[in-house]
Amino acid sequence: MLPAARTPASAAPGPTVALSRTEGGKGGEITVSGTGWKPGALLMLLICGQSAPGRGVIGGTNSCANTMGRAATVDAEGDFSQKVPIAEPPKPCPCVVHVAGVTGRQDVVDVAFTVAGHPAAPLPDASGDGRLAVLDSARLDGSSGVLVWFGAPAQREIVFTVGNLGPAAVKDPVFRVGTSHGVFSPQYEERQWRGTIEPGGKALIRLPVELSAGAHGDYQVSVRYAGKVLVEQPWGVDRPWGVTLFWLLLAVVVPAALFRIGMAVVDRVRPGGGASHHRRRTTPVRGPVRRPPVRTPGPVPDRDGATTVLPWFTPDSAPSENSPTTKGHS
Repeated sequence: MLPAARTPASAAPGPTVALSRTEGGKGGEITVSGTGWKPGALLMLLICGQSAPGRGVIGGTNSCANTMGRAATVDAEGDFSQKVPIAEPPKPCPCVVHVAGVTGRQDVVDVAFTVAGHPAAPLPDASGDGRLAVLDSARLDGSSGVLVWFGAPAQREIVFTVGNLGPAAVKDPVFRVGTSHGVFSPQYEERQWRGTIEPGGKALIRLPVELSAGAHGDYQVSVRYAGKVLVEQPWGVDRPWGVTLFWLLLAVVVPAALFRIGMAVVDRVRPGGGASHHRRRTTPVRGPVRRPPVRTPGPVPDRDGATTVLPWFTPDSAPSENSPTTKGHS
């Protein structure tokens, strides 16, 4: 007996999106629901213009009514349901309801929707099959300024060269640039490059990358196109030491100022304080020093009260012959 043939397992269905209605005017509301999404994923729901299912959102999220977008979280069964207000996108219709994963698996589904009363215009020509390949290694250009040292967002440009391997020209391709830190998955933002890459041609691509304020550490910059990762580049960001220095100075200056204020208050309220306590001592100004006059020695009195005139103090007067002094020397 031959063994029974095994039937091939059917591929797991991808995520789907359903709308409560396919047309509505500004100010209304629709319910967007979906199945088959990754459990616990965070989704972004937007109404976008200049878009169509299969063509994606031409021009990136700049074609969407971002301020009226909503977020939804997928439950454990892979389902979600969220009400979205109807708003006019900045680009003309055809329009879609754009549902994209923000965390985890980056699934994207677009469903056609008509915004009543909104202008319509034909879509631009198709830009080929999107067969772009990276021809050389990527690099990050730019440097950090002084403001980044104080916590400003760090900015760079990721630069790489791509070649068009497809049979049709690629016009104004839209790349998705994301940054990741540690074990977290990248947070992607759409960046459109202006230009046309002919079949067999190549082009130098420059896309801006920006981190949040105060970000530091080891980051990974990723660039995706047509559902695949083209470039991954590490990015090491220094700690904003200016912020740390500011808080250290603040911790020193504020207590010192409070101490001086407190001492001034204590000096005012204590007895004998105030302005009288801080009188400056004045140094008296001394005049010229008066010295006592030099007195010339006069006659020296004898023991019996007689005054004897010393001859050497009266050089102008000659001694008489009867002077006792003269007699003693004769």
